Amino acid sequence: MGLKEKLQSDLTEAIRSRNELVSGTIRMVLTAITNEEVAGKEAKVLSEDEVIAVLSREAKKRREAAEAFADAGRADKAELEKSEGEVITSYLPAQLSDDELAALVSDAIAKSGAAGPQDMGKVMGILKPQIAGKADGGKVSAAVKAALNK
Repeated sequence: MGLKEKLQSDLTEAIRSRNELVSGTIRMVLTAITNEEVAGKEAKVLSEDEVIAVLSREAKKRREAAEAFADAGRADKAELEKSEGEVITSYLPAQLSDDELAALVSDAIAKSGAAGPQDMGKVMGILKPQIAGKADGGKVSAAVKAALNK
């Protein structure tokens, strides 16, 4: 069963069990996936990797919104956004640990022959396909920057 089918199946379960948080969150994610499918000139079915990219983007939106609400003193809204983010994250692949990320970064630096910060684009180009959905882009960028500045 593909990820989209799993989301649709879980939506049905959440509706039956009257879990409003999960059903609302999955509805938002499925809408984002559908919008991505119909964007552009031709409608298409998204691959698993593209669905994971949409899920990652939606999870990031929830994280950023939770931070913004927390900074504005809206703890109730921040908690809701954080809960929605956790629901979305449960559908993403397991996140890379710091050690795994560091190993991937050093391997990518070796493959690209990067010598300094000016070669960050080369390293990120190698890393992107390997880390899709498994690590936050900002975290990866910071790790690459730190490794190249050594």
